[in-house]
Amino acid sequence: MTEGHNVVEDYSHTGLTPREHPIAFLRRDLQKRNIVTCEDAMAASDGRWLMTASLVLVRQNPGSAKGVMFITVEDETGPANVVVWPSLFEKRRRVVLGASMMAINVRIQREGEVVHLVAQQLFDLSEDLSRLADRDAGFKLQPGRGDEFFHGSPGSPDPRDRRKPPQPRDIFVKDLHIDTLKVKARNFH
Repeated sequence: MTEGHNVVEDYSHTGLTPREHPIAFLRRDLQKRNIVTCEDAMAASDGRWLMTASLVLVRQNPGSAKGVMFITVEDETGPANVVVWPSLFEKRRRVVLGASMMAINVRIQREGEVVHLVAQQLFDLSEDLSRLADRDAGFKLQPGRGDEFFHGSPGSPDPRDRRKPPQPRDIFVKDLHIDTLKVKARNFH
């Protein structure tokens, strides 16, 4: 399995992964589209315009907020807070409520230590996550000296070499979507 597929499997079983963050596999493609990390967005100066892309963690629409939606997003560099005004929410309702990954065109709003990304436009990038299983990490971690899975016991041949390896078989079902990353956001409406 590719490293991306391992991440997909981790998320499908536990809802998290000890491996690379899913966005890390997509970062090179996002950089080509001038999409910055959450860390860069949170460090940007007040009033600056930029585009960021992240996984959606939490959506909140408190009754006291007069229709303002607050979204917490996260990429491999950390979380960010996004503010969606009611007019944009109505225009892009499907993206706001349904996307597991979104690109957000934002204006930075900074008051002291508090930073908000005020959304001006939202784009659904969930399709990019569906191709995550095909991705592999740019580098592989080197196994440790005690990792017998890769090296076998010292002084003995690898037991996997004695067996005939199982033959691969095609079990892909086109519309089953078992290789898509499913990120469950917490929605508070």
